Amino acid sequence: MADNLEVKEVVLDEGTMRDRFIICRNPDEAARDALVREQLLGQLDGAIAGSDDASPEAREELACRLRERPAYRRFLRLTETGLLRIDRAAVAAEARLDGKFLPRTSDPTLSAAEVAVGYKQLLEVERAWRDMKTTLDLRPVYHRKAARIRAHVLLCWLALLLVRIAETATGESWRALRSELDKLHLGRFSGPSGEVRQRTEITARQAAIFKALAVAEPPRFFELAPAPVAATT
Repeated sequence: MADNLEVKEVVLDEGTMRDRFIICRNPDEAARDALVREQLLGQLDGAIAGSDDASPEAREELACRLRERPAYRRFLRLTETGLLRIDRAAVAAEARLDGKFLPRTSDPTLSAAEVAVGYKQLLEVERAWRDMKTTLDLRPVYHRKAARIRAHVLLCWLALLLVRIAETATGESWRALRSELDKLHLGRFSGPSGEVRQRTEITARQAAIFKALAVAEPPRFFELAPAPVAATT
């Protein structure tokens, strides 16, 4: 469908109410899943390194500690002799699922592409609600009057709209954009000749963000105030 989404339709049974499964794969997410798993396996391998020389009781205690973490539990196995090993079969099975999700529908009128796009839109709606409740602090609402509550919700919605516009225009997450733009500061310098308020230098990445958003860069100097002239008698 696009550079970051591949789809394959699988139909089970026949008839008007047949189940249609749309196997979707995001190559970018697949690469990310593989990287995360590789880092996780490296940590697990380091945790069990040297355990072969430990006593059976110590190995059992280590296995219990590692199994307390679900991320380790699914890749850890005990051999018949009680040695701790990485379950390569479980690793291979999970690798087959990298970057994949599986929408299901019984609607015969929707194409595989429409089902996949609709599911991704649902994920975007859920992410929007999470952003409203966390990043934008929609709740708790401390207002009592209905008009003020509506205004609060409307402002949060407008902020979310600006976040999505910025993400769409730049292709970056809001967290990354905010982190980069937070490096832009306004300094206040004063001396015998007066006072000046001057921003820091625009980085190449900040300039690219402003250009993608069609927003003018902030002026270099915000205020130039000469020192007052002393009165003479």
